[in-house]
Amino acid sequence: MLKQSKHKILVVDDEEALRYTIETFLLREGYDVDTAGSYKESLGKLSEARFDLILTDIMLGDGTGIDILQEVNRRNLLCPVILITGHPNIETASDAVRDGAHDYVAKPVRKDVLLQKVEMTLRHKEIIDENREYQSTLDAIFRSVKDAIVTVDKELIVLETNDAVKDICGFLPEEIKGKPFNSLQLHCRGECVNALVETIKTKKSVETYRIECKHQQRPNGVVSISTFPLKNPQEDTYGCVMVLKDETRLAGLERVMHERTQFYNIIGSSRKMQNIYSLIENLSSVQTTVLITGESGTGKELIADALHYHGECRDKPLVKVNCAALSDELLESELFGHAKGAFTGATTDRVGRFQKADGGTIFLDEIGEISNKLQLRLLRVLQEGEFERVGDSDQIKVNVRVIAATNNELHKMVSAGSFREDLYYRLNVVQLTLPPLRERREDIPAMLDHFLNGFNKKLNKNVTAISEDVQRRFMSYSWPGNIRELQNTLEFAVVLCHGSTITIRDLSPEFIDRNEAVLDPADKNEDERQAIIRALKETGWNKAKASRLLGIDRKTIYTKIARYNIVEDGA
Repeated sequence: MLKQSKHKILVVDDEEALRYTIETFLLREGYDVDTAGSYKESLGKLSEARFDLILTDIMLGDGTGIDILQEVNRRNLLCPVILITGHPNIETASDAVRDGAHDYVAKPVRKDVLLQKVEMTLRHKEIIDENREYQSTLDAIFRSVKDAIVTVDKELIVLETNDAVKDICGFLPEEIKGKPFNSLQLHCRGECVNALVETIKTKKSVETYRIECKHQQRPNGVVSISTFPLKNPQEDTYGCVMVLKDETRLAGLERVMHERTQFYNIIGSSRKMQNIYSLIENLSSVQTTVLITGESGTGKELIADALHYHGECRDKPLVKVNCAALSDELLESELFGHAKGAFTGATTDRVGRFQKADGGTIFLDEIGEISNKLQLRLLRVLQEGEFERVGDSDQIKVNVRVIAATNNELHKMVSAGSFREDLYYRLNVVQLTLPPLRERREDIPAMLDHFLNGFNKKLNKNVTAISEDVQRRFMSYSWPGNIRELQNTLEFAVVLCHGSTITIRDLSPEFIDRNEAVLDPADKNEDERQAIIRALKETGWNKAKASRLLGIDRKTIYTKIARYNIVEDGA
């Protein structure tokens, strides 16, 4: 049934009686009706309201029904027109349809014929409107989706595409529509064509994950392909739709994340380390002073290396100074140089570290250990870019990037008066704080692999694995000495290891003692159980030999075998 109250009809006729009659027929059927007595009046009505149907006599006093039909088409009103004619014949009907009329009604107008044609025309309009809305919705989806969408027929002729095809495939939609997709000049391996062919052949969907899709504007393009068969209501396949999802950015990010398990010899893929890598990259194009803070053993020197070699001065010198390793007098001479005769033993002129680092970077480790006198001299270099050698009054100008590091809390030293506030702010332009190892335990396995490879080469060993109980201890330990302590602990174990796997007995007694304090009791029991099983297997399940290997008496090993329910198959 038509929803008649929602259909608005315009009746145009210069005969008032006929106009009134048609209006009455339609009003009684529940239609919303407006009328016009001339061509000119009808144009005004068309400007004032939207109509679902126009009924017009062909012959009007100041125009024709054909004129109205042409005006409707010109305005793109999408409104069907039924012509009323006093000369019904095949030629008249053909002319009316050719001119765009939906139908015609012959005079004299019969009520039943009129109402039937009105209902059929409005029903047809509803279907057309629904299809048009459906098509508009599809067009909107096509335009809004960032994935490239291509539909083809069974011969791979392109039926429709969206604008994303231009960005992803490098083709203008209007250029490829109507052309065989497999005839296009593709810049990849043609996996998309293979997917289309397979879907049309098998009538099944195809998923292809992350393949290269390159063109001049996208040399590193990566896409995922999904194809689906197009079927009519009879389930016959008449074509295929292909969706190309742009994975370039995601693939690039994953590649960077994968590569960043190691960044300039810094090991770690944890979120905290990724943030540090990003900060290092952001600092690569500027020569600002950087203060690296963090506990002892966290890898501050490696960060200084990365800052220098990732920056614009990578081809210039990187000079390192441990400020805590030298006395005040020696450090002053080391940093700024001295003139011959400046002090006893100064038999020649000496170039200082700042001068050696000119154009590059100087790394001042343990900056919190320098005296007030050297703090003042360092402040001048940072402020003025110049200094004097010890025993010389000539000014030496340098262009040096300063990277300082400390495991002290300098702001507390400033409050205590042991570190100059002005120097602190000069150094602390950008602070890069390294997390302790206990705050990024997920990086420990990667570090163990890295260090193990290095120690095998250094010590000519072939240690390929670390037992689960040792790994569990490494992961649960707090590592107050951070990476340096981990490295030393592992090197000790590699030295003592006589097989291919590091076990508990290869660890230093000091580490085991420190680790016992934090190890979960259940973990301790499991470690001990596994150690006993390994000793028994190594000795052919000879309990006396196993007890000697473990350093315990036979009574104790029997007790523990019973406690842990150890049987000869190792269960």
